[in-house]
Amino acid sequence: MRWRVAPAVAFGLWLIGSPISAQSAACTSLGDLTELRKPGPVFLTSFPTVTSGPLKDSAFLYDNAVATLALIACGRSRQALQVGDAILAALDHDRTWHDGRLRNGYLAGPVMPYPVKLAGWWDASQNMWVEDRYQVGSDTGNMAWAMLALLALHRSVGGPQYLAGAERIAKYVEKSFGTPAPAGFDGGTFGHEPEPVRNTWKSTEHNTDLSAAFRQLAEATGNPHWAERARQAQDFVAAMWSAKCGCFAVGTGTDGQTRNPFLALDAQTWPLLAIPGAAKRYARALVTARHRLRKADGYAYGEAREGVWTEGTAQVALLMSLLGRVRDAHALEAAVERNRAPGGSYFAARVSQLPTGFGLQTDPTKPRLYFHIPHLAALSWAALAEQRFNPFTGGATLPNEMAR
Repeated sequence: MRWRVAPAVAFGLWLIGSPISAQSAACTSLGDLTELRKPGPVFLTSFPTVTSGPLKDSAFLYDNAVATLALIACGRSRQALQVGDAILAALDHDRTWHDGRLRNGYLAGPVMPYPVKLAGWWDASQNMWVEDRYQVGSDTGNMAWAMLALLALHRSVGGPQYLAGAERIAKYVEKSFGTPAPAGFDGGTFGHEPEPVRNTWKSTEHNTDLSAAFRQLAEATGNPHWAERARQAQDFVAAMWSAKCGCFAVGTGTDGQTRNPFLALDAQTWPLLAIPGAAKRYARALVTARHRLRKADGYAYGEAREGVWTEGTAQVALLMSLLGRVRDAHALEAAVERNRAPGGSYFAARVSQLPTGFGLQTDPTKPRLYFHIPHLAALSWAALAEQRFNPFTGGATLPNEMAR
């Protein structure tokens, strides 16, 4: 699962029976974002309608990485470069870190002047400016998505800086590998410099992300070291599979060893999109998701099933399309379209507050929720589904088996 602070937004229009075009609904909405109308590196706002608190003017790394991939899928390379160049700027011009790590979130808008700014807000109760402890941290999975975005730019528009940036991130992320069984990459860091807290849990979703990012890096560089790292991440995901329930656990507890059996949608679907042969090997994960996570005409985040999660429904729609299950894909695309927001984006959830089953990392006494507000990530996933573009492979394909 993604350990972000809160929501995730929207998904786009599919006109059943009509051809896919670069000007499809979500692509148009994404490309028309105000922040992309001026030249130069820019981070896109994750939650554009939020006017106060931790999410105001926040640009989450994951959201912006997915947006980069979606802009490439939509044929909007120039705009994809603007966001990709912001990611590179964050690598080079952090206020503290110069070791290949990225933050979970930044201040939306142009990245200059340097250092790259972080989002924050005025806390009246403390009478001071504060920053969110999650946003200033560095989740492993979010950095894997930044790698995927930079590698996609390297393939689509060229430029050695994008490949070099992806490899810099990889060299930092690989240090999070832990050998206590099940061996895998841990969750990254949480909190402020100079000594952020280490996330000692391991995530199925994070290792799924890394399996694809390392595999793409191995292909781009010809370096077998990264292929081995991809296999390590893939092996952790395999260790989270339960034949009894036909599902993946979300990962481990804080000891890095005890399985967390909680059922989350992305932990079921992303391995099928990202890992070679997984769509056949773990086909039962889709059956389990349909039986235990289906809600109305879409999918919920977890087993609470209190509403349709737009981003996740879009992800299943993309998977169905790539599996050739056209009728299922069309039905889910229609469900996503029902969550479209005024102005062309999409709501994170169909209900006002959609529980995930997890607590906020910044305050575990409060539930982590998705809200009925527009969000960049789901808009981007909408575009990916419209274009039948798998961000884990860089095209309209599922991954092939890796040679051993």
